[in-house]
Amino acid sequence: MKKNVIAVDKAFKLLSKWAQTIGHVPIIDLMAAGGENPWKILVSTMLSARTKDSVTASSSRKLFKVADTPQKTAKLSVEKLRELIYPVGFYKVKAENLKKLAEIIVEKYSCQVPETVEELVTLPGIGIKTASLVFIKAFNGYDICVDTHVHRIANMWNLVKTDTPEKTREELKKVLPKKYWKELNQHIVTLGQTICRPMKHECGKCPLNKICPESKT
Repeated sequence: MKKNVIAVDKAFKLLSKWAQTIGHVPIIDLMAAGGENPWKILVSTMLSARTKDSVTASSSRKLFKVADTPQKTAKLSVEKLRELIYPVGFYKVKAENLKKLAEIIVEKYSCQVPETVEELVTLPGIGIKTASLVFIKAFNGYDICVDTHVHRIANMWNLVKTDTPEKTREELKKVLPKKYWKELNQHIVTLGQTICRPMKHECGKCPLNKICPESKT
């Protein structure tokens, strides 16, 4: 028997309305640390891997007070970078990648962050999730950023049937109208961190409780 698939248009309408009623949107905290500056957005997003958004935002601001450009960052030692970005997850590895990243941006790209996902993923410490989010937030590009929340919830909604975030990204591009690509990550990450958590679905509080295939209400 074919599984029910969530009504996409209705879901995004409800999510957009819900987003206006909540006081905390995790990804907004993260993006606020970088403002509209592509370099700052790239760095903040890179540092965010396996780290709470609030910690990433705080560490990013601390770093940017000392070095807010790739030129300034490239001049800092790895030891200093570790000190500035602590306590983000895997800060030692991230400090090394950040040093290399800054040097490449300065030397290869004349201090300008590359504007395509294809180029971004070639940079140290930049995976497809980070590249997609930077492309969307820094350059207003159309792409789908898939993290564990998006992967999990997209499968729960029966939009896709995939076993990795990378496959989810490609399959969502086939079934999701392009007009929703940019906002998908922000809405679903917020939902996944607050109501539809991996180990606890609070369906009674969910704005999609009447249309979600997994709703328990």
